[in-house]
Amino acid sequence: MSEERPPAETSVDMPALSGDGDGPPGESPRLQRPGRKRDKGRSFWKELPVLIVVALVLALVIKTYAIQAFYIPSGSMQNTLGIGDRVLINKIVYHTRSIARGDIVVFNGDGSWDTPAPQGSSNVFTSVLKDIESVFGANQGGDIYIKRVIGLPGDHVACCNAQGQMTVNNVPLSERSYLYPGNTPSSTPFNVTVPPGRLWVMGDHRAISYDSRGHMGMPGGGTIGENKVLGRAFVIIWPPSQWGFLNIPATFSQPKLTGSAAAAGGSTKALASAMGGATPLRNSWTPLPIVLGFAAAVPLTLAQRSVRRRVLRARGR
Repeated sequence: MSEERPPAETSVDMPALSGDGDGPPGESPRLQRPGRKRDKGRSFWKELPVLIVVALVLALVIKTYAIQAFYIPSGSMQNTLGIGDRVLINKIVYHTRSIARGDIVVFNGDGSWDTPAPQGSSNVFTSVLKDIESVFGANQGGDIYIKRVIGLPGDHVACCNAQGQMTVNNVPLSERSYLYPGNTPSSTPFNVTVPPGRLWVMGDHRAISYDSRGHMGMPGGGTIGENKVLGRAFVIIWPPSQWGFLNIPATFSQPKLTGSAAAAGGSTKALASAMGGATPLRNSWTPLPIVLGFAAAVPLTLAQRSVRRRVLRARGR
């Protein structure tokens, strides 16, 4: 009687039950990986426009509320600032402290040194376009000026005493560290008390600076409103040979400067006959707002992408 033999076992390649946990059962891991890479590549290009838009919006916010660059077109602040220098202004500092004597400020001269600027277009798209242009330094700053603060509200500012010095609250200022070589504090005498909410500002190159002295016949008596100050110039970013911070000179640290102001005398003689008109600043481009915008946009974009994935996974359960 012949012995029955069991049927020979047949080798069968069974499909894998799963890949690496991301694909449906039966799909090979080798087949999934190229697809995932392509999906990631497509996802990156889809996210890139969002990243750019977010970065531009953040750069605009930074430029509007934090830091802005300006180009110096005239010599009124020499030698502290030269023609062609570019400075950054801090727009946050005066939300944390008051304006100080010796600060170099950028301000809008409308209503004090210039006639009020006409109202621009109310078209929201035009306004947004101008704001975006300003991030890249494409549009001009308008009636924007840069000067050094000499007198605060209530200060008695006069020039000159018997020693040829300018005084603030009867305290003489030693201006040699920032005054243009060979300049006197002022070739025209003046005696003013700064009104409340106003500032007396002057250029460091006094012989050619069309500053508060030259606008004494205008509203505010040559002073500018504190609310017109855009920010404090704190650093020179261009050219590289001029890199440096713009610190407050030591003469403005004298304790006696904070004493009560004397009564105003008040000369109204303008310096316009001896000086050219004040030259407005020009908006300048710096990559800092854009760099900071991208630096903040990347984690924000990744965060929203992660949240979106979690939501989709939760819906798929």
